[in-house]
Amino acid sequence: MGRTNRKRRSTLANRAIAASAALALGGGGLLAANIYASAGEGKNSTRNAQTNAASVATIKCPDVGQQLTDVPKGARAGVDKELAQLDQQVTEAYKRLADTRQAQAGDTGFVNNAILGPLKSKRVATIDRININIKRAGGKAPQGADQLAECQGMGADQINAGEGQGQNNGGQNGNGGQDQGNDGGQDQGDNGGQDQGGNGDQGGDGDQVINGPVAADFQDITQVQPNGGAKGVGGNGLPANGDGGSTGTFTTSCGTNGNDNHNSDNIIVAPGVDNGAQHTHDYVGNQDNNAFTSDQEFLQADTSCQNQGDKSSYYWPVLRLQDGTAEFDANDLGGGAEGNIGKILEASAAELKFVGNKAGDVVAMPQALRIITGDAKAFTNGLANANTNWSCTGFEDRQLTDKYPICPEGSSVVRTSFFQSCWDGQNIDSANHRTHVAFVQEDGTCANGFQAIPQLQARLVYDVPAPQIENGQVVNPFAVDGFPDQLHKAITDHNDFINFFDENTMNEVVDCINSGQDCQ
Repeated sequence: MGRTNRKRRSTLANRAIAASAALALGGGGLLAANIYASAGEGKNSTRNAQTNAASVATIKCPDVGQQLTDVPKGARAGVDKELAQLDQQVTEAYKRLADTRQAQAGDTGFVNNAILGPLKSKRVATIDRININIKRAGGKAPQGADQLAECQGMGADQINAGEGQGQNNGGQNGNGGQDQGNDGGQDQGDNGGQDQGGNGDQGGDGDQVINGPVAADFQDITQVQPNGGAKGVGGNGLPANGDGGSTGTFTTSCGTNGNDNHNSDNIIVAPGVDNGAQHTHDYVGNQDNNAFTSDQEFLQADTSCQNQGDKSSYYWPVLRLQDGTAEFDANDLGGGAEGNIGKILEASAAELKFVGNKAGDVVAMPQALRIITGDAKAFTNGLANANTNWSCTGFEDRQLTDKYPICPEGSSVVRTSFFQSCWDGQNIDSANHRTHVAFVQEDGTCANGFQAIPQLQARLVYDVPAPQIENGQVVNPFAVDGFPDQLHKAITDHNDFINFFDENTMNEVVDCINSGQDCQ
Protein backbone atom coordinates (compact mmCIF):
# COMPACT_ATOMS: atom_id res chain seq x y z
CA MET A 1 0.00 0.00 0.00
CA GLY A 2 1.08 3.56 -0.57
CA ARG A 3 0.74 6.65 1.51
CA THR A 4 0.94 10.39 1.19
CA ASN A 5 4.43 11.56 0.29
CA ARG A 6 5.97 13.37 3.25
CA LYS A 7 8.37 15.65 1.44
CA ARG A 8 10.17 16.77 4.59
CA ARG A 9 10.65 13.40 6.24
CA SER A 10 13.49 11.12 5.21
CA THR A 11 13.28 7.35 5.04
CA LEU A 12 15.85 7.15 7.82
CA ALA A 13 13.74 9.44 9.98
CA ASN A 14 10.70 7.29 9.33
CA ARG A 15 12.58 4.20 10.44
CA ALA A 16 13.84 5.93 13.57
CA ILE A 17 10.33 7.05 14.50
CA ALA A 18 8.89 3.58 13.93
CA ALA A 19 11.70 1.98 15.93
CA SER A 20 11.20 4.29 18.89
CA ALA A 21 7.45 3.69 18.78
CA ALA A 22 7.93 -0.06 18.70
CA LEU A 23 10.28 0.19 21.68
CA ALA A 24 7.96 2.46 23.63
CA LEU A 25 4.83 0.48 22.85
CA GLY A 26 6.08 -3.06 23.00
CA GLY A 27 7.00 -3.72 19.39
CA GLY A 28 3.75 -2.65 17.79
CA GLY A 29 0.42 -4.39 17.59
CA LEU A 30 -2.54 -4.11 19.91
CA LEU A 31 -1.99 -2.26 23.14
CA ALA A 32 -3.05 -4.72 25.79
CA ALA A 33 -4.01 -4.16 29.39
CA ASN A 34 -5.26 -6.65 31.92
CA ILE A 35 -8.14 -5.95 34.23
CA TYR A 36 -8.18 -8.12 37.31
CA ALA A 37 -11.77 -7.52 38.22
CA SER A 38 -14.58 -9.87 39.01
CA ALA A 39 -18.02 -9.68 40.50
CA GLY A 40 -18.81 -11.04 43.93
CA GLU A 41 -15.65 -10.00 45.85
CA GLY A 42 -17.36 -7.68 48.32
CA LYS A 43 -16.33 -9.72 51.36
CA ASN A 44 -12.65 -9.06 50.90
CA SER A 45 -11.90 -5.32 51.21
CA THR A 46 -8.22 -5.75 50.35
CA ARG A 47 -9.07 -7.64 47.20
CA ASN A 48 -11.70 -5.02 46.38
CA ALA A 49 -9.11 -2.24 46.68
CA GLN A 50 -6.82 -4.16 44.36
CA THR A 51 -9.65 -4.72 41.94
CA ASN A 52 -10.57 -1.02 41.92
CA ALA A 53 -6.98 -0.01 41.25
CA ALA A 54 -6.64 -2.47 38.41
CA SER A 55 -9.96 -1.64 36.77
CA VAL A 56 -8.97 1.81 35.55
CA ALA A 57 -9.77 1.43 31.88
CA THR A 58 -8.28 4.60 30.43
CA ILE A 59 -7.20 8.15 31.19
CA LYS A 60 -9.36 11.25 30.93
CA CYS A 61 -7.67 14.64 30.62
CA PRO A 62 -9.15 18.09 29.99
CA ASP A 63 -8.99 18.90 26.29
CA VAL A 64 -6.77 21.96 26.47
CA GLY A 65 -7.16 22.74 22.78
CA GLN A 66 -10.89 23.26 23.15
CA GLN A 67 -10.27 25.87 25.86
CA LEU A 68 -8.09 27.99 23.58
CA THR A 69 -10.54 30.28 21.86
CA ASP A 70 -8.25 33.34 21.60
CA VAL A 71 -4.79 32.43 20.33
CA PRO A 72 -3.04 35.10 18.23
CA LYS A 73 -2.14 33.84 14.77
CA GLY A 74 1.53 34.40 15.49
CA ALA A 75 1.35 31.89 18.34
CA ARG A 76 -0.72 29.19 16.71
CA ALA A 77 2.11 27.16 15.17
CA GLY A 78 3.89 26.87 18.50
CA VAL A 79 0.69 26.21 20.40
CA ASP A 80 -0.40 23.47 17.98
CA LYS A 81 2.93 21.68 18.47
CA GLU A 82 2.53 21.82 22.24
CA LEU A 83 -1.04 20.52 21.99
CA ALA A 84 0.26 17.58 19.97
CA GLN A 85 2.78 17.01 22.75
CA LEU A 86 -0.07 16.83 25.27
CA ASP A 87 -1.68 14.12 23.16
CA GLN A 88 1.57 12.18 23.07
CA GLN A 89 1.91 12.44 26.84
CA VAL A 90 -1.54 10.91 27.30
CA THR A 91 -0.64 8.09 24.91
CA GLU A 92 2.53 7.35 26.87
CA ALA A 93 0.60 7.38 30.15
CA TYR A 94 -2.05 5.09 28.70
CA LYS A 95 0.65 2.68 27.58
CA ARG A 96 2.06 2.64 31.10
CA LEU A 97 -1.44 2.03 32.44
CA ALA A 98 -1.79 -0.88 30.04
CA ASP A 99 1.58 -2.39 30.93
CA THR A 100 1.37 -2.26 34.71
CA ARG A 101 -1.83 -4.09 35.60
CA GLN A 102 -0.12 -6.47 37.99
CA ALA A 103 1.53 -3.60 39.88
CA GLN A 104 -1.81 -1.80 40.05
CA ALA A 105 -3.47 -4.85 41.58
CA GLY A 106 -0.86 -4.93 44.34
CA ASP A 107 -0.78 -1.19 45.08
CA THR A 108 -3.93 0.89 45.24
CA GLY A 109 -1.92 4.10 44.91
CA PHE A 110 0.05 3.00 41.88
CA VAL A 111 -2.09 4.69 39.22
CA ASN A 112 -2.07 8.03 41.00
CA ASN A 113 1.57 7.94 42.06
CA ALA A 114 3.25 6.31 39.08
CA ILE A 115 1.05 7.37 36.17
CA LEU A 116 -1.27 10.31 36.83
CA GLY A 117 1.16 12.28 39.00
CA PRO A 118 4.03 12.25 36.49
CA LEU A 119 1.54 12.93 33.69
CA LYS A 120 0.30 16.04 35.49
CA SER A 121 3.86 17.31 35.93
CA LYS A 122 4.53 16.95 32.21
CA ARG A 123 1.24 18.62 31.31
CA VAL A 124 1.90 21.56 33.64
CA ALA A 125 5.20 22.22 31.88
CA THR A 126 3.61 21.92 28.43
CA ILE A 127 0.66 24.17 29.34
CA ASP A 128 3.12 26.72 30.71
CA ARG A 129 4.86 26.74 27.32
CA ILE A 130 1.48 27.22 25.62
CA ASN A 131 0.78 30.20 27.88
CA ILE A 132 4.20 31.70 27.14
CA ASN A 133 3.58 31.36 23.39
CA ILE A 134 0.24 33.12 23.70
CA LYS A 135 1.51 35.94 25.91
CA ARG A 136 4.52 36.62 23.70
CA ALA A 137 2.19 37.09 20.75
CA GLY A 138 0.06 39.55 22.69
CA GLY A 139 -2.74 37.19 23.67
CA LYS A 140 -4.30 36.29 27.00
CA ALA A 141 -3.48 32.84 28.31
CA PRO A 142 -6.25 30.71 29.84
CA GLN A 143 -6.44 30.56 33.62
CA GLY A 144 -6.29 27.46 35.78
CA ALA A 145 -3.28 25.61 34.35
CA ASP A 146 -3.30 23.17 37.26
CA GLN A 147 -6.92 22.22 36.59
CA LEU A 148 -6.24 21.76 32.88
CA ALA A 149 -3.24 19.59 33.75
CA GLU A 150 -5.13 17.30 36.13
CA CYS A 151 -6.11 13.92 34.62
CA GLN A 152 -8.21 11.12 36.00
CA GLY A 153 -8.13 7.38 35.78
CA MET A 154 -11.49 6.36 34.38
CA GLY A 155 -12.94 3.24 35.93
CA ALA A 156 -15.00 0.58 34.27
CA ASP A 157 -18.28 2.10 35.45
CA GLN A 158 -17.36 5.78 35.11
CA ILE A 159 -16.69 6.52 31.47
CA ASN A 160 -19.28 8.96 30.17
CA ALA A 161 -21.65 7.85 32.94
CA GLY A 162 -24.92 9.72 32.79
CA GLU A 163 -24.12 11.56 29.56
CA GLY A 164 -26.66 9.81 27.34
CA GLN A 165 -24.47 8.26 24.67
CA GLY A 166 -26.99 7.89 21.94
CA GLN A 167 -30.00 5.75 21.32
CA ASN A 168 -29.92 1.99 21.20
CA ASN A 169 -32.96 -0.21 20.88
CA GLY A 170 -34.93 3.01 20.79
CA GLY A 171 -34.05 3.79 24.42
CA GLN A 172 -31.61 6.09 26.17
CA ASN A 173 -28.18 4.76 27.03
CA GLY A 174 -25.86 6.38 29.53
CA ASN A 175 -28.03 6.83 32.60
CA GLY A 176 -26.62 4.03 34.68
CA GLY A 177 -29.34 1.66 33.57
CA GLN A 178 -29.19 -1.20 31.11
CA ASP A 179 -27.01 -1.00 28.04
CA GLN A 180 -28.42 -3.54 25.60
CA GLY A 181 -25.44 -2.96 23.34
CA ASN A 182 -25.48 -6.38 21.68
CA ASP A 183 -26.40 -9.97 22.28
CA GLY A 184 -23.02 -10.59 23.90
CA GLY A 185 -24.21 -9.42 27.30
CA GLN A 186 -25.64 -6.52 29.28
CA ASP A 187 -24.25 -3.68 31.31
CA GLN A 188 -26.48 -3.80 34.33
CA GLY A 189 -25.37 -0.38 35.51
CA ASP A 190 -25.73 -0.02 39.26
CA ASN A 191 -26.43 -3.56 40.36
CA GLY A 192 -22.94 -5.01 40.29
CA GLY A 193 -23.58 -7.30 37.39
CA GLN A 194 -21.39 -7.82 34.37
CA ASP A 195 -20.04 -4.71 32.71
CA GLN A 196 -19.44 -5.28 29.04
CA GLY A 197 -19.67 -1.72 27.83
CA GLY A 198 -17.23 1.04 27.43
CA ASN A 199 -14.18 -0.37 29.17
CA GLY A 200 -12.99 -3.51 27.54
CA ASP A 201 -13.77 -5.81 30.46
CA GLN A 202 -15.72 -8.42 28.56
CA GLY A 203 -16.42 -10.97 31.20
CA GLY A 204 -15.37 -9.73 34.58
CA ASP A 205 -13.05 -12.64 35.22
CA GLY A 206 -9.52 -12.60 34.00
CA ASP A 207 -7.14 -10.85 31.76
CA GLN A 208 -8.79 -8.88 28.99
CA VAL A 209 -7.67 -6.60 26.22
CA ILE A 210 -9.04 -3.08 26.67
CA ASN A 211 -7.79 -1.27 23.58
CA GLY A 212 -11.04 -2.31 21.95
CA PRO A 213 -13.45 -2.65 20.51
CA VAL A 214 -15.32 -5.13 22.69
CA ALA A 215 -18.55 -7.04 22.27
CA ALA A 216 -20.66 -4.32 23.85
CA ASP A 217 -19.46 -1.84 21.22
CA PHE A 218 -21.65 -3.58 18.63
CA GLN A 219 -25.40 -3.55 18.09
CA ASP A 220 -27.58 -5.69 15.84
CA ILE A 221 -29.16 -3.06 13.61
CA THR A 222 -32.31 -5.16 13.18
CA GLN A 223 -32.96 -4.77 16.90
CA VAL A 224 -32.84 -0.95 16.76
CA GLN A 225 -36.15 0.87 16.50
CA PRO A 226 -36.49 3.41 13.66
CA ASN A 227 -35.35 6.78 15.03
CA GLY A 228 -35.63 9.13 12.09
CA GLY A 229 -32.35 8.67 10.29
CA ALA A 230 -28.94 10.31 10.59
CA LYS A 231 -28.88 13.45 12.72
CA GLY A 232 -25.80 13.36 14.89
CA VAL A 233 -25.44 13.50 18.67
CA GLY A 234 -27.02 16.02 21.02
CA GLY A 235 -28.27 18.22 18.18
CA ASN A 236 -24.89 18.27 16.43
CA GLY A 237 -24.92 17.53 12.74
CA LEU A 238 -28.54 18.33 11.96
CA PRO A 239 -29.21 18.26 8.23
CA ALA A 240 -29.43 21.87 7.10
CA ASN A 241 -31.68 21.35 4.10
CA GLY A 242 -35.42 20.81 3.90
CA ASP A 243 -38.43 21.53 1.72
CA GLY A 244 -37.93 25.31 1.81
CA GLY A 245 -35.10 27.75 1.44
CA SER A 246 -32.28 26.65 -0.85
CA THR A 247 -33.20 23.14 -1.95
CA GLY A 248 -30.58 22.28 -4.57
CA THR A 249 -27.57 19.96 -4.25
CA PHE A 250 -24.07 19.68 -5.63
CA THR A 251 -22.42 16.26 -5.61
CA THR A 252 -18.68 15.89 -6.11
CA SER A 253 -17.29 12.49 -7.07
CA CYS A 254 -13.77 12.02 -5.68
CA GLY A 255 -13.43 8.23 -5.42
CA THR A 256 -12.84 5.96 -2.45
CA ASN A 257 -9.07 6.29 -2.01
CA GLY A 258 -8.32 3.37 -4.30
CA ASN A 259 -4.75 4.66 -4.65
CA ASP A 260 -4.16 4.20 -0.88
CA ASN A 261 -3.41 7.81 0.01
CA HIS A 262 -2.82 7.56 3.77
CA ASN A 263 -0.92 9.19 6.61
CA SER A 264 -1.38 9.84 10.33
CA ASP A 265 -0.96 13.63 10.15
CA ASN A 266 -3.68 16.22 10.68
CA ILE A 267 -3.01 19.46 8.86
CA ILE A 268 -5.97 21.19 10.55
CA VAL A 269 -5.33 20.37 14.20
CA ALA A 270 -1.58 19.77 14.15
CA PRO A 271 0.05 21.56 11.20
CA GLY A 272 3.78 20.91 11.04
CA VAL A 273 3.57 17.90 13.37
CA ASP A 274 4.43 14.39 12.19
CA ASN A 275 1.79 11.87 13.30
CA GLY A 276 -0.34 14.64 14.79
CA ALA A 277 -3.47 12.50 14.53
CA GLN A 278 -1.97 9.32 16.03
CA HIS A 279 -4.24 7.37 13.69
CA THR A 280 -4.31 6.77 9.94
CA HIS A 281 -6.54 8.78 7.60
CA ASP A 282 -8.07 8.06 4.21
CA TYR A 283 -7.69 11.01 1.82
CA VAL A 284 -9.80 11.72 -1.25
CA GLY A 285 -9.81 14.85 -3.37
CA ASN A 286 -6.55 16.74 -2.93
CA GLN A 287 -3.56 14.44 -3.25
CA ASP A 288 -0.99 16.52 -1.36
CA ASN A 289 -2.37 16.53 2.17
CA ASN A 290 0.16 16.08 4.97
CA ALA A 291 1.26 18.01 8.05
CA PHE A 292 3.43 20.36 6.01
CA THR A 293 1.23 21.16 2.99
CA SER A 294 0.80 24.90 2.41
CA ASP A 295 -2.34 26.43 0.94
CA GLN A 296 -0.38 27.20 -2.22
CA GLU A 297 0.66 23.55 -2.49
CA PHE A 298 -2.97 22.49 -2.07
CA LEU A 299 -3.90 24.72 -4.99
CA GLN A 300 -1.16 23.26 -7.19
CA ALA A 301 -1.81 19.62 -6.32
CA ASP A 302 -3.67 16.95 -8.27
CA THR A 303 -7.15 15.92 -7.22
CA SER A 304 -8.99 12.61 -7.36
CA CYS A 305 -12.26 14.49 -7.94
CA GLN A 306 -13.81 14.16 -11.38
CA ASN A 307 -14.53 17.88 -11.35
CA GLN A 308 -11.03 19.33 -11.57
CA GLY A 309 -12.33 22.58 -10.13
CA ASP A 310 -12.58 20.79 -6.78
CA LYS A 311 -9.17 20.44 -5.14
CA SER A 312 -10.67 20.25 -1.69
CA SER A 313 -9.28 17.77 0.82
CA TYR A 314 -11.72 15.28 2.33
CA TYR A 315 -10.35 12.93 4.98
CA TRP A 316 -11.47 10.64 7.78
CA PRO A 317 -10.00 7.91 10.03
CA VAL A 318 -9.70 4.58 8.25
CA LEU A 319 -12.00 1.71 9.15
CA ARG A 320 -10.12 -1.51 9.89
CA LEU A 321 -11.07 -5.14 10.13
CA GLN A 322 -9.12 -6.58 13.06
CA ASP A 323 -8.39 -9.88 11.34
CA GLY A 324 -4.64 -10.10 11.97
CA THR A 325 -3.61 -8.54 8.66
CA ALA A 326 -0.21 -6.82 8.87
CA GLU A 327 -0.86 -3.55 7.04
CA PHE A 328 1.82 -1.21 5.67
CA ASP A 329 1.69 0.71 8.98
CA ALA A 330 1.71 -2.33 11.27
CA ASN A 331 4.87 -1.12 13.04
CA ASP A 332 4.44 2.60 12.47
CA LEU A 333 3.22 5.46 14.58
CA GLY A 334 -0.42 6.03 13.80
CA GLY A 335 -0.77 2.35 12.96
CA GLY A 336 0.06 -0.78 14.90
CA ALA A 337 2.55 0.98 17.16
CA GLU A 338 -0.38 2.93 18.60
CA GLY A 339 -2.96 0.16 18.69
CA ASN A 340 -4.51 0.67 15.24
CA ILE A 341 -4.27 -2.80 13.77
CA GLY A 342 -5.72 -4.94 11.02
CA LYS A 343 -6.79 -4.61 7.42
CA ILE A 344 -7.64 -1.11 6.19
CA LEU A 345 -11.01 -1.28 4.46
CA GLU A 346 -11.61 0.78 1.35
CA ALA A 347 -15.13 2.15 1.17
CA SER A 348 -17.29 0.72 -1.59
CA ALA A 349 -18.86 4.17 -1.95
CA ALA A 350 -17.93 7.65 -0.77
CA GLU A 351 -20.77 10.09 -1.43
CA LEU A 352 -19.86 13.76 -0.94
CA LYS A 353 -22.83 16.07 -1.36
CA PHE A 354 -23.33 19.76 -0.61
CA VAL A 355 -26.88 20.84 0.26
CA GLY A 356 -28.67 24.07 1.01
CA ASN A 357 -30.34 25.70 3.98
CA LYS A 358 -34.02 25.30 4.73
CA ALA A 359 -34.28 28.90 5.98
CA GLY A 360 -32.82 30.65 2.94
CA ASP A 361 -29.99 30.99 0.44
CA VAL A 362 -26.38 30.02 1.07
CA VAL A 363 -23.23 32.04 0.39
CA ALA A 364 -19.94 30.83 -1.03
CA MET A 365 -17.40 29.20 1.27
CA PRO A 366 -14.09 31.04 1.46
CA GLN A 367 -11.12 29.24 -0.05
CA ALA A 368 -9.05 27.27 2.52
CA LEU A 369 -11.97 27.11 4.99
CA ARG A 370 -11.31 24.27 7.43
CA ILE A 371 -14.07 22.28 9.13
CA ILE A 372 -13.88 19.35 11.54
CA THR A 373 -17.05 17.51 12.47
CA GLY A 374 -17.14 15.02 15.32
CA ASP A 375 -14.55 14.53 18.06
CA ALA A 376 -11.72 11.99 18.00
CA LYS A 377 -11.69 12.19 21.82
CA ALA A 378 -15.43 12.02 22.40
CA PHE A 379 -15.14 8.88 24.54
CA THR A 380 -13.36 10.80 27.31
CA ASN A 381 -14.33 14.37 26.33
CA GLY A 382 -18.05 13.70 26.38
CA LEU A 383 -20.58 14.58 23.74
CA ALA A 384 -20.20 18.34 23.28
CA ASN A 385 -18.56 17.94 19.86
CA ALA A 386 -19.52 14.33 19.07
CA ASN A 387 -21.26 13.81 15.74
CA THR A 388 -21.60 10.18 14.72
CA ASN A 389 -24.10 8.20 12.70
CA TRP A 390 -23.64 4.46 12.13
CA SER A 391 -26.13 2.30 10.26
CA CYS A 392 -26.57 -0.32 7.53
CA THR A 393 -27.85 -0.09 3.98
CA GLY A 394 -31.57 -0.84 3.98
CA PHE A 395 -31.83 0.31 7.61
CA GLU A 396 -30.79 3.96 7.45
CA ASP A 397 -33.91 5.07 9.28
CA ARG A 398 -32.19 3.43 12.27
CA GLN A 399 -29.02 5.16 13.43
CA LEU A 400 -26.51 4.38 16.18
CA THR A 401 -24.21 6.95 17.72
CA ASP A 402 -22.10 5.06 20.27
CA LYS A 403 -22.24 1.56 18.76
CA TYR A 404 -20.99 -0.07 15.60
CA PRO A 405 -23.76 -1.81 13.66
CA ILE A 406 -23.97 -5.52 13.02
CA CYS A 407 -25.61 -5.66 9.59
CA PRO A 408 -27.60 -8.61 8.25
CA GLU A 409 -26.37 -10.56 5.25
CA GLY A 410 -26.49 -8.48 2.09
CA SER A 411 -26.39 -5.18 3.98
CA SER A 412 -23.33 -2.88 4.26
CA VAL A 413 -22.04 -0.64 7.06
CA VAL A 414 -22.74 3.10 6.62
CA ARG A 415 -20.94 6.07 8.25
CA THR A 416 -22.71 9.43 7.79
CA SER A 417 -21.45 12.90 8.75
CA PHE A 418 -23.25 16.24 8.48
CA PHE A 419 -20.84 19.17 8.66
CA GLN A 420 -21.31 22.57 10.24
CA SER A 421 -22.98 24.93 7.76
CA CYS A 422 -22.92 28.30 9.49
CA TRP A 423 -19.79 30.45 9.08
CA ASP A 424 -18.72 33.57 10.99
CA GLY A 425 -18.15 35.43 7.70
CA GLN A 426 -14.51 36.24 8.48
CA ASN A 427 -12.22 33.36 9.45
CA ILE A 428 -11.11 30.23 7.62
CA ASP A 429 -10.09 28.64 10.93
CA SER A 430 -10.14 29.39 14.66
CA ALA A 431 -7.82 28.73 17.58
CA ASN A 432 -9.74 25.62 18.64
CA HIS A 433 -10.69 24.83 15.01
CA ARG A 434 -14.40 25.00 15.83
CA THR A 435 -15.72 28.42 16.80
CA HIS A 436 -15.49 29.92 13.29
CA VAL A 437 -18.28 27.56 12.17
CA ALA A 438 -21.44 26.22 13.78
CA PHE A 439 -24.34 23.89 13.17
CA VAL A 440 -27.70 25.27 12.09
CA GLN A 441 -30.44 25.67 14.64
CA GLU A 442 -33.56 23.50 14.54
CA ASP A 443 -35.30 25.92 12.17
CA GLY A 444 -32.28 26.02 9.85
CA THR A 445 -31.18 29.53 10.78
CA CYS A 446 -27.66 30.49 11.83
CA ALA A 447 -27.20 32.09 15.25
CA ASN A 448 -24.89 34.95 16.27
CA GLY A 449 -24.89 36.64 12.88
CA PHE A 450 -23.28 33.67 11.14
CA GLN A 451 -23.96 33.09 7.43
CA ALA A 452 -25.36 29.92 5.87
CA ILE A 453 -22.90 28.07 3.63
CA PRO A 454 -23.39 24.83 1.68
CA GLN A 455 -23.51 21.88 4.07
CA LEU A 456 -21.22 18.97 3.27
CA GLN A 457 -22.85 15.59 3.84
CA ALA A 458 -20.46 12.63 3.68
CA ARG A 459 -21.79 9.08 3.42
CA LEU A 460 -19.30 6.20 3.44
CA VAL A 461 -20.35 2.61 2.71
CA TYR A 462 -18.29 -0.48 3.57
CA ASP A 463 -18.71 -4.11 2.59
CA VAL A 464 -17.39 -5.60 5.82
CA PRO A 465 -18.21 -9.02 7.26
CA ALA A 466 -20.40 -8.80 10.33
CA PRO A 467 -18.45 -9.54 13.53
CA GLN A 468 -19.53 -12.56 15.55
CA ILE A 469 -20.23 -12.46 19.27
CA GLU A 470 -19.15 -15.71 20.90
CA ASN A 471 -19.35 -16.22 24.66
CA GLY A 472 -19.31 -12.49 25.24
CA GLN A 473 -16.26 -11.98 23.03
CA VAL A 474 -16.23 -10.27 19.64
CA VAL A 475 -14.54 -12.12 16.79
CA ASN A 476 -13.05 -10.19 13.84
CA PRO A 477 -14.42 -6.82 14.88
CA PHE A 478 -14.08 -3.68 12.79
CA ALA A 479 -13.35 -0.23 14.21
CA VAL A 480 -12.27 3.27 13.27
CA ASP A 481 -8.70 4.28 13.97
CA GLY A 482 -8.24 6.52 16.97
CA PHE A 483 -6.06 7.68 19.83
CA PRO A 484 -5.02 4.66 21.94
CA ASP A 485 -6.77 5.94 25.09
CA GLN A 486 -10.10 6.22 23.21
CA LEU A 487 -10.38 2.42 22.98
CA HIS A 488 -11.66 2.47 19.39
CA LYS A 489 -15.15 3.54 20.41
CA ALA A 490 -17.71 4.31 17.71
CA ILE A 491 -18.50 7.67 19.31
CA THR A 492 -15.02 8.94 18.32
CA ASP A 493 -15.68 8.89 14.58
CA HIS A 494 -15.06 12.22 12.86
CA ASN A 495 -14.56 13.78 9.45
CA ASP A 496 -12.47 16.65 8.05
CA PHE A 497 -12.79 19.05 5.12
CA ILE A 498 -10.64 21.84 3.67
CA ASN A 499 -12.26 23.85 0.88
CA PHE A 500 -10.18 24.27 -2.26
CA PHE A 501 -12.91 24.69 -4.85
CA ASP A 502 -11.80 27.28 -7.36
CA GLU A 503 -13.91 30.45 -7.44
CA ASN A 504 -15.89 29.54 -10.57
CA THR A 505 -16.75 26.06 -9.30
CA MET A 506 -17.76 27.34 -5.86
CA ASN A 507 -20.03 29.90 -7.53
CA GLU A 508 -21.56 27.02 -9.48
CA VAL A 509 -22.13 25.12 -6.24
CA VAL A 510 -23.93 28.09 -4.72
CA ASP A 511 -26.01 28.78 -7.84
CA CYS A 512 -27.13 25.15 -8.10
CA ILE A 513 -28.14 25.02 -4.46
CA ASN A 514 -29.92 28.37 -4.36
CA SER A 515 -31.81 27.71 -7.61
CA GLY A 516 -33.01 24.27 -6.52
CA GLN A 517 -31.00 22.28 -9.08
CA ASP A 518 -29.21 18.98 -8.56
CA CYS A 519 -25.73 19.32 -10.04
CA GLN A 520 -22.50 17.37 -10.11
